Amino acid sequence: MKKGLTVLLVLFCVCGLVFAQGTTETSTQKAAEKNSVEIFSWWTAGGEAEGLQAMIDVFNKKNPGVELINATVAGSAGSNAKAVLATRMQGGNPPDSFQVHAGHELIDTWVVSNHMESLTQLFKDNGWMDKFPKGVLDIVSYKGEIYSVPVNIHRSNVLWYNPQIFRKYNIQIPTTMDELFKVCETLKQNGVIAFALGDTSAWTATQLLENVILADAGPQKYLALWNGTCKWDDKDIVKALNDYAKLMNYVNPDHSAYTDMNALTAVAEGKMAMNLMGDWALGLYQQMNKKEGTDWEWTIFPGTKDSFILISDSFGLPKNVKNRENAIKWLDVCGSVEGQDAFNPIKGSIPSRLDADKSKYSDYQKKAMDDFAVKTIVPSVAHGSAISEAWVTKVNDIVNVFTSDKDVNAAIKDFQATADKYAPNN
Repeated sequence: MKKGLTVLLVLFCVCGLVFAQGTTETSTQKAAEKNSVEIFSWWTAGGEAEGLQAMIDVFNKKNPGVELINATVAGSAGSNAKAVLATRMQGGNPPDSFQVHAGHELIDTWVVSNHMESLTQLFKDNGWMDKFPKGVLDIVSYKGEIYSVPVNIHRSNVLWYNPQIFRKYNIQIPTTMDELFKVCETLKQNGVIAFALGDTSAWTATQLLENVILADAGPQKYLALWNGTCKWDDKDIVKALNDYAKLMNYVNPDHSAYTDMNALTAVAEGKMAMNLMGDWALGLYQQMNKKEGTDWEWTIFPGTKDSFILISDSFGLPKNVKNRENAIKWLDVCGSVEGQDAFNPIKGSIPSRLDADKSKYSDYQKKAMDDFAVKTIVPSVAHGSAISEAWVTKVNDIVNVFTSDKDVNAAIKDFQATADKYAPNN
């Protein structure tokens, strides 16, 4: 009996110890889960991934006890990530903070649908209300409340070109669409692919089209086109569509098999002469150790020298996140001078704050800062700043067909029908 009782006592103690260990492990796991923050983005390539890591390093230094979970989704310049994000948001499992383009992508997709917390008080508590340009705060605001923290400013009307090719054929930098076509023809006659296009994802072609529209129609009509007060059969818009179709005669025939990064690389390697891309190209070229003046050079896209097509990446705070306190700590870093000065020099963008340390930035970025202060700012269509995400999707589909068939009349009809459905003034 005593022997049996002793065995039972031993078993009880062992089971109790196992139970206690299990309880401790579960509590530790829960504590670890609680003391973490999940950030969600599509920054997985080139300088963007390195820039994000630099900002994460700032966060880790300031918050050593918090585990930062870097949840990135690669591919299609954010399209894949946005699809995953939509599933998570609609399923009630939001990341603690996520990357979103300032403008209509933020407001129409997530704010109007009541998925986001206001960050106005965060801006006031941190003394940020006068640290960002009013125009930038306007595009992250809705009904007087701020809904995301802008971490950068990108410019998308930049022409990247190979200076060795230009020197070889004694080509002058084009400043108008007519000059651009003369350059393209000279290069074509010499057996050089003039314009590198990589549109495995349709946004790159849409981005090119918005630049041609801005060049031919000017900033006021560009804005009017996307708010519905200018029609697609306007003579300047028709000219832009014809110019885009003409430009397709000078792009690489296999453009649909090229990514945006492939096209930029082809220019730096001297395989093609020019590419239209946002200034995140700078981050890629830096990461590839490509040299300015040798492998690449830049100029403003012809016809758009007085304008600045704006894209701003930002981070917001969804409602009902698991780690709200730590998400606020992440947003503190996103909006700080230290965070932005760690991120942007690597990413190729410029800071959204007005008081960043200019000495940390490249010559291109310093020029971009100067231009941002004085040029006419217009929002990008391709990146969801100018129009709603649903409208962008339709535009991408139309551009995809137009790039192949070059049917201007069909494009006018399709673009107008889409504008009639989505434009705010229709």
